[in-house]
Amino acid sequence: MTADAENSIAGRPFFCSWSGGKDSSLALYHAVRSGGKPRSLLTILSEDGVISRSHALPKPLIEEQARSLGLQPVFRSASWQRYEDEFISALLDFKKAGIDVGVFGDIDMDSHREWVRRVCAVAGIVPVHPLWKRDRRELLEEFIGLGFRARIVVVNERKLDKKFLGMDINAQTIAGMEEAGIDPSGELGEYHTVVTDGPLFSSKIDIETVRQESHDGYRFLKVRV
Repeated sequence: MTADAENSIAGRPFFCSWSGGKDSSLALYHAVRSGGKPRSLLTILSEDGVISRSHALPKPLIEEQARSLGLQPVFRSASWQRYEDEFISALLDFKKAGIDVGVFGDIDMDSHREWVRRVCAVAGIVPVHPLWKRDRRELLEEFIGLGFRARIVVVNERKLDKKFLGMDINAQTIAGMEEAGIDPSGELGEYHTVVTDGPLFSSKIDIETVRQESHDGYRFLKVRV
């Protein structure tokens, strides 16, 4: 995290843009370590409000993550077409509640950070990116070393074999991804994870695999708590 980011969050209440995966978890961790005061997790759900829009996680699982983290889950439901409008609506509500800092887990995708900056500017929110421009492999090793636990719940079948679905993020899995020819950080959407334990969690989250599904070039591990 840069010095500017640290100065902007120390002692201030913030929300975290929450996918339920490894990058948002590590960003939350660093924001807390930098003196920020976490209040809420913001997740955009599918139009029917059943699963998360980004990682297809069931709403009760995200609620369980929030409970273990001691934070308030905040949800909005939207199609991809309405995603930005609903996101901004949530930011405006945070601003009204006195929360004017948002934490995001982007690493080095400029287009993602520019989108965050734009929507935050509309609502008067200060965006903080604790992981920004840090080495991707270093972040993975730090995530594991800190004691976070994450399982792969989505793979892009054009980039990664479905055998990786359900694997935990560890040294062996990372080596397998590198052998498969992808960057194991998954920053380009090769896979997505769900975090079940870590230094900020008061208790481990037990998840059960229900089935696997494939559509639109992705394979999903459907889980429940």
